[in-house]
Amino acid sequence: MTNKILVCGSVAFDTITVFEGHFKDHILPDSIQSLSVSFFVPSMRKEYGGCAGNIAYNLRLLGADVAPVGTVGADASDYLDYMKRLGIDTSLVRVLPDMFTPQCFITTDLDSNQIASFHPGAMARSFENDLSGTEAAWAIVAPDSKEGMFANAERLKAQGTPFIFDLGQAMPLFDGEDLKRMLDMADVLTANDYEASVIEQRMGRSIEDIARGLRAAVVTRGAEGATLYTDGTTEHIDPIRVDSIVDPTGCGDAHRAGLLYGLVNDWSLIDACRLANVMGAIKISSKGPQNHQPARADIGAMLKQHYGVDLA
Repeated sequence: MTNKILVCGSVAFDTITVFEGHFKDHILPDSIQSLSVSFFVPSMRKEYGGCAGNIAYNLRLLGADVAPVGTVGADASDYLDYMKRLGIDTSLVRVLPDMFTPQCFITTDLDSNQIASFHPGAMARSFENDLSGTEAAWAIVAPDSKEGMFANAERLKAQGTPFIFDLGQAMPLFDGEDLKRMLDMADVLTANDYEASVIEQRMGRSIEDIARGLRAAVVTRGAEGATLYTDGTTEHIDPIRVDSIVDPTGCGDAHRAGLLYGLVNDWSLIDACRLANVMGAIKISSKGPQNHQPARADIGAMLKQHYGVDLA
């Protein structure tokens, strides 16, 4: 029996800039219909990112057997070498030599709000990357091209691999019928509180009601922790307070990794959500989505200290 986790989604570069001010002071509600703003960003860095890349990175911190499923361009050779050095199986990352690797351009303000633009590049053909026949214990369908997300979900469903549906940045692509179609295949739904409200609006149903047709729904609430909906019950998972909030980029992906690790190791859903909170708290204290480097023992100590749960 395998413990492999398939992480379907974008493998991308993130270009991250910091605006040393507050978006709210420059985006005026009365002028939103003719928005034209420019932000001076004195600091910039380029990071390895993408939802599949970030989730896979955090799963490796936990020692999981993980394989991202995605498409990249010829400019991603350094990223693939980096993943291999981490022990990540890259056999399901397809290289399209005539295209660019997806790239996200992110600007963060001093309140940790973000404005992002995304160039899909090779991701536009992710639906061609067939994972059929790849044995796995769990998977996640994370933000990708819409066609790629549905193709991966259908292949996972057909081969009986349970998976998490993470709408995330793909939210503008999915209407109510799309969401219903995806959730009919998924086992678990994850979303942040804003995404959850959009899902409720587009489907005309509450998250509590949606969760009744799933194994669970998990809604993250930033500094307020997370909420687990399962078996008709709602349970709040207390947050971990951090000394400093450095960069929110990739926190949701770190959270998904913790949840997946718990699921693949047959933890209770509440303990899996607790580990997810730990991973998010570790990530937010570091710049970039893949620069935090806690030892597995450090993650275990934090999980034990805050929630009384053993990682081993």
